[in-house]
Amino acid sequence: MKAIIVDDERLARNELKRLLENFPHIEVIAEASNTDEASSLLETLQPDVLFLDIQMPGKTGFEWLESWDGFLPEVIFTTAFDEYALKAFEVNALDYVLKPIELARLSESIQKLEKRQIQQVRTSTSPNHVLGAQDQIFVKDGERCWFVRLDRVRLCESMGNYVRLFFDDQKPLVLKSLNALEERLDPKVFFRANRKHIINLNYIDKIEPWFSGGLQVTLSGKGEKIEISRRQSIRFKELLSL
Repeated sequence: MKAIIVDDERLARNELKRLLENFPHIEVIAEASNTDEASSLLETLQPDVLFLDIQMPGKTGFEWLESWDGFLPEVIFTTAFDEYALKAFEVNALDYVLKPIELARLSESIQKLEKRQIQQVRTSTSPNHVLGAQDQIFVKDGERCWFVRLDRVRLCESMGNYVRLFFDDQKPLVLKSLNALEERLDPKVFFRANRKHIINLNYIDKIEPWFSGGLQVTLSGKGEKIEISRRQSIRFKELLSL
């Protein structure tokens, strides 16, 4: 698996590279000292994992993730600050590792990464992995269960390692990443609007121009307003144009 390290401290990058030598299947293919450098590297190299510092000159790791709408691999935060852990999982990070990084703790992160990769391979190689609008899925959240047809699901929202499904008046959480869910859904019906949302195209009630060349759609039913990122707006227009 290919990795990129983003950290403004050269000694921190060197130490992480040294620790990663204990995992021969992880190859560090590039380094960046800030998020501007990271942006260009991601587009050209498309790694499997990004080791990302939070406090850096210019944009912080969080600010960059919130504004970035390009290719994004699994993200493992590496930071000296423990107060950002909850926010890290809200932006769908795979893990959050405190500095100074210990080998045992890094090993746990690599195991999570391996499990995620295995899950994605199993999903993508399954002969029946694409689910259409007429397919039914079983959903369990706590003590409540639903057997719901996918054409009733108007919105999927990433909540860290979970996805919240919006159908009827229900909003259950399922233990699945938004990326993994996207691979199971019919792209003719379900569209990835941004890093956090997948929308059911059949529920779009209104489309408006939005900031920085993006779009905002309003969904029928409960009237959720979802931003389509600038990059995805291009795909959206191509998909729905004659």
